[in-house]
Amino acid sequence: MFISELFKNKKVVFSFEIFPPKSTSSINTIYNTLNELNNLNPDYISVTYGAGGSVANNKTLELSAYIKNTLNIEPLAHLTCINSKKEEIDNLLLELRKNNVENILALRGDVPDDNLKIGEYNYAYELVEHINNKNKFCIGAACYPEGHIQSQNLEEDIDNLKFKVDCGVDFLVSQLFFDNNLFYNFLDKSIKKGIKVPIQAGIMPVTNKKQIQRIVSLCGAKLPDKFIKIMDRYENHPEALRDAGIAYALEQIVDLVSSGVSGIHLYTMNNPYVAKKITEGVKTILNSLNDVKEAV
Repeated sequence: MFISELFKNKKVVFSFEIFPPKSTSSINTIYNTLNELNNLNPDYISVTYGAGGSVANNKTLELSAYIKNTLNIEPLAHLTCINSKKEEIDNLLLELRKNNVENILALRGDVPDDNLKIGEYNYAYELVEHINNKNKFCIGAACYPEGHIQSQNLEEDIDNLKFKVDCGVDFLVSQLFFDNNLFYNFLDKSIKKGIKVPIQAGIMPVTNKKQIQRIVSLCGAKLPDKFIKIMDRYENHPEALRDAGIAYALEQIVDLVSSGVSGIHLYTMNNPYVAKKITEGVKTILNSLNDVKEAV
């Protein structure tokens, strides 16, 4: 099933993201995590792009196939294009189709440290166009509520986003954010620019202060004063920080759902405990809204 169909049938799409382990010794752990996430009945699970060398040992492909064919949940396979060749992309697309994976999150990927771009595709819109030429996939793409860190401003970034969407994007998943007002401002500007595809809000429950400091340094997300106070107060108390991070994320999600967002995409950081607590916290409101949608 195309994920785009979920947005037509559900009031709020609720999904998880996991990432492949860096070492083969950790592969059993991620399968255990997926089995636990399966019990939470997400609408789909996305798998970030893992550097696995050849297509044959690419863990994104392996895990996406497991999600689809064993767990019977729709996977969203991340695919990056920076420095990639058409043949490499086509081989992976072929393998995804062979494994019944129909949904792709088309991404540029990280520019190498030497800033040298040598591939045939160096921007996400080029990957979107290429996948669309194959005409066999549902395509998601990333968006940035506070603007991409390399953009001059939010307006310029939304102009670029509109161009990318027009190349054939079916839905968008946002970068993480901690201030819902920034997301609402982004939605308003996007709609005014003519972006009509569903936009999921990306939420990350923070369980580790160093973790979030690193992520924020990479993506540029702003930290509200309320959030900073929580981090400072509980940074030396791991369990308290975990619970406070879950509570903050739940507060965000309830507000977003109440405001009519198309979906919530939970960055689980491969932590099924956190995903379970979040799901339990929003299950009632999500179920009631989706029951209403199905009855209409």
